[in-house]
Amino acid sequence: MVLFDFGGTLDADGARWSVRFHAAYRAAGGKQSFAAFDRAFRESDRALERLSGIERLGFRAMIDAQTALLLPRLSDGAGLSPRAIADQFHSSTCAVVHRNAALLELLHSSYHLGVVYCLEELGVMRYFSVVADSGRVGITKPDPRLFQHALSCPGLVSNPAWMVGDNFESDIRPAAALGLSTAWLAPETEKPRERGIPTVRLKTLSDLAGVLES
Repeated sequence: MVLFDFGGTLDADGARWSVRFHAAYRAAGGKQSFAAFDRAFRESDRALERLSGIERLGFRAMIDAQTALLLPRLSDGAGLSPRAIADQFHSSTCAVVHRNAALLELLHSSYHLGVVYCLEELGVMRYFSVVADSGRVGITKPDPRLFQHALSCPGLVSNPAWMVGDNFESDIRPAAALGLSTAWLAPETEKPRERGIPTVRLKTLSDLAGVLES
């Protein structure tokens, strides 16, 4: 089985949402540095988690909601177009998901695939045998029970199993602690926080096929 993180992994080559939102914000005319922007983005993330009905939002609706929560927290947010920012983020993300669909189709023929949260409107749900949605399970990463939930689904061969993710603390460390092989999708500038993990590092998600075949 191969278990994937979604945000930053299936929808990007290790780039966090905050980094990509900042790029969309700057493209729309925003002036704040990433450090200042990131603080506001983290606040909007926490507000989004508390938003009533968040579990029912589709992908584009979630982007729109995040943008609406983010802009009032930025000193120049009132003068920017939320539609332009959301459009830019959405289009760039969908392009990467579309590219990665080819990899998922290839792996789907040989592996059970699982994902920690995904959305039907992105067109890749058909490749996954397991969806461990933290909003429905009631457990969030890095709690190891979320990974155990995914691996315990009936009919799956969970050993050997892989976890593929971009966040070392939320994806890689807890999966390695459970004995999973780990593929960390991250820029070369990011250093592992613990000796011996991950099993492999990926520059792009497309590299995963070669890793699994070796």
